[in-house]
Amino acid sequence: MDMKRVKDYLYWLYYQYQLVTCSYVLEPWEQSMFHTITLTVVAMVVYTAYVFVPIHVRLALEFFSQIFGAQPGSTV
Repeated sequence: MDMKRVKDYLYWLYYQYQLVTCSYVLEPWEQSMFHTITLTVVAMVVYTAYVFVPIHVRLALEFFSQIFGAQPGSTV
């Protein structure tokens, strides 16, 4: 894969991000603050999903297995 194409594609994605969030109209220090807050929120959402989604999926599977009459697993 051509590195120039990858670089152009990443630049295009960043440009789309700026257009969608309207961050291109901000001053540089405002852009920095906005990007920091956005990155922090995204990191917190990813971490929360990583920690809590598997627990909720396991509990949902246990709940539905009890509803549909599956036998509980061994507690030994």
